[in-house]
Amino acid sequence: MKKYFLFIDDENDIAMYDVDRLQSVTCAADEAIIMKFAPGSLGEGQAASVDIVTLTTTAGAAVEGPIFQAIARAANATGPQYSDGLITVCDDINSVFLHKDILSCAITLDA
Repeated sequence: MKKYFLFIDDENDIAMYDVDRLQSVTCAADEAIIMKFAPGSLGEGQAASVDIVTLTTTAGAAVEGPIFQAIARAANATGPQYSDGLITVCDDINSVFLHKDILSCAITLDA
């Protein structure tokens, strides 16, 4: 079964990415984690085709590692909470987050 990361930002922008399309997860600052997905909405073969989701976190949480662990564990989990293949990383509208230190997200297409 395919697995997908789901992101809903506070402006009702929604993105869902195949877990296998995750390129990297990096710490941009004490309070920001950047997840890059390829190809982005431009599609295969486009040089600029990388979508970025920026997770805003509580102070210091981005550099401590538990959010990175939560993302990796969810991507590889087989438990009943993921039986539908959907992993909600950030849902700003309904306040549902993969980890307690994720506060919000912003979706940038073809960054």
